[in-house]
Amino acid sequence: MASIKDVAAQAGVSVATVSRVLNSHPSVSPDARARVLAAVEALGYRPNAVARSLRTDQTRTLGLVISDVLNPYFTALARSVEEEARALGYSVIIGNADEKPEQQDHHVRTLLDRRIDGLLVSPADGESALLLDVARTGTPMVFVDRWIPGLDVPVVRADGHHAIQDLVSHLHGLGHRRLAIIAGPAATTTGNERVEAFREAMRAHGLALPDAYIGQGDFQADSGRRATEYFLSLPEPPEIVFAADNLMALGALDAIRARGLRVPEDIGIAAFDDIPWFLHTGPPITAIAQPTGDLGRAAVRALVDIVEGRPPQSVTLPASLVVRSSCGERTSTPGATSE
Repeated sequence: MASIKDVAAQAGVSVATVSRVLNSHPSVSPDARARVLAAVEALGYRPNAVARSLRTDQTRTLGLVISDVLNPYFTALARSVEEEARALGYSVIIGNADEKPEQQDHHVRTLLDRRIDGLLVSPADGESALLLDVARTGTPMVFVDRWIPGLDVPVVRADGHHAIQDLVSHLHGLGHRRLAIIAGPAATTTGNERVEAFREAMRAHGLALPDAYIGQGDFQADSGRRATEYFLSLPEPPEIVFAADNLMALGALDAIRARGLRVPEDIGIAAFDDIPWFLHTGPPITAIAQPTGDLGRAAVRALVDIVEGRPPQSVTLPASLVVRSSCGERTSTPGATSE
C-alpha cells in the first residue's frame, strides 16, 4: 500500500505539500497540485483514518500534549508555548498525558478530531503506534523535550550531557565518590539519555556506577521516594542522590527527611530540571536547568513553519548546572578513586 511519502517522492514535493493538497490548502502552486494529484492517482494512494481527521481549512489552533501537567517543568513549557502561539495568531489546546501512553493517545485522537493545524507532543513512550501513524500521514507535528528515534519529525529539546558532566565534576571536586541516580523511564529518550550521560561522566572521573546505585523511576515523586528509601537501606548508602527530574528529587527529599537525615551533612541531593521551589528548600537544591521558555517558543515556531509551508528545523539548546548548597562540601584525598 502506498504511503504519503511515496506520493511525495513520485511528485517531487515534500510530505507537507502532499498533505496541503489533500486538504485543499490554497498555498500550493497549480503545478505542484497537479503533480501530487497525478501521483495519488498513479499509486492508488488513499489516506487512512488519521489522515482523514486532518483539517480541511486552517483553524489557527495548535495541539499540545505534555507528559505531566503537575510537573513544574511542563507547566512552564506549556505557558511559553501558549504565549508564543498567541503572539503568532494561534490558540493552543492542551492535553495532559500524566505519563500514561494510553492517555497520550486519547488526547492526540481528540485533538485531530478538533481539526488542529499542528501538533506538539512530548511522547510518554517511544513506541506509540498512533504517533507513528500521525508522522506517516504528514500531519504537521513537532516533538518537544522527548522524541521517538527514527521518525522524520522535528525535535526541539535541551542537551543535558555537558551539564551532567559539570555536575559530576562538581561533586567529584567536593570529594563525593558514591553517587547514585534515580533514572527516568527507559521507554523515554530523556530517561535513557540522562542515565547514560551520568554513567559516562562517572567513568570519566574513574568512578563506578554499580547497579545498586541506579534506581528506576517514572518522573513522578513517589518513584523518587521509593528509590531513595532503597538507597538508604543499602549497607553502604550513596553520598549523593541525583534525581533525573524535579518531582523525583522532591520524593527523594521526602525519603531522606523521613529517616531523620540531614541534607547535605548526611546525604546530598541534586536534580535535573531546576524549578523555583528549589531555591526555598532547606537547603537550596543543586540542579540542572533547562531553557524552558526558549524551548517552548522554539517548538511553536518550528510547528508554525510546517503549518505555513516553510522548511522545519530541529532545535537543540544547552542545559546548565546551577550550584547551590544541597551537596555540601567534603574533604577528600587527592587522587581518590571509586570506592
